[in-house]
Amino acid sequence: MRIVSICPSNTELVGFLGLTDQLVGVDNYSDWPESVNLLPRLGSDLDINMDELEKLNPDIVLASLSVPGMEKNIERLKERNLPYIVTNPQSFEEIGESLKEVGKVCGALEKAEEFVEIYLRQLSLFKQAAQEIREKPTLYWEWWPKPVFSPGKINWLTELSEAAGAMNLFADQDTSSHKTEWSEVLEKNPDYILLAWVGVRTEKINPAIVKKRPGWTELPAVKNHKIFVMEEELYCRPSPRLIKGLHQLGTRLHPEVYKDIPLHSIFG
Repeated sequence: MRIVSICPSNTELVGFLGLTDQLVGVDNYSDWPESVNLLPRLGSDLDINMDELEKLNPDIVLASLSVPGMEKNIERLKERNLPYIVTNPQSFEEIGESLKEVGKVCGALEKAEEFVEIYLRQLSLFKQAAQEIREKPTLYWEWWPKPVFSPGKINWLTELSEAAGAMNLFADQDTSSHKTEWSEVLEKNPDYILLAWVGVRTEKINPAIVKKRPGWTELPAVKNHKIFVMEEELYCRPSPRLIKGLHQLGTRLHPEVYKDIPLHSIFG
């Protein structure tokens, strides 16, 4: 098949299915598996060059509503009568369902089902470990600094936090993305500050920036140096790579519990 992916998470689903050699074009932010860096780039995931995409003559285009603003690209795919599917996973289980959906449309459903079984079994190991932890720290996940966005209850990072023996600071917000203020974070006083800015590489984020925010130097998390820059690609994309991120976070927060949990080689 000739597959085009216009968001990083779907490109990663194709990679886990072993179908990267069938990709003929990707968005600008797709970077895994590494071989996709040799493919034609079609622009920002929010502003895909449809003329270039159409020239690739795709059998299927993989879009996702997990990327805010992707609706515009979907409308343009409709207008051009291009074949596409849309994923929109918000939980680990839904990521598995999306993988099977992509597998089905790309002729690799059996492989997808086998992978999802491994994926869910690995997730279960972490969730079982989390049950042993009595004191669970609160995590402030920062997706964007200004305006301030953080994941709410309906997002994979709430589930990931719990599986890592912690709690998402905004798990009480019944939304996938919560717009907040620095003052609200200050009031909630998180145990950890995790900077995972969407679309920004870790080397571009300076954790010292939070010390310039009004009142934040008084936060115990700041005083105790519990500010971490997290890899955007392991926490902000709804793909099975979240498993690797979960393993890293669990080991960082509770090394005595998570360090001996084996990570399946398929997750790197």
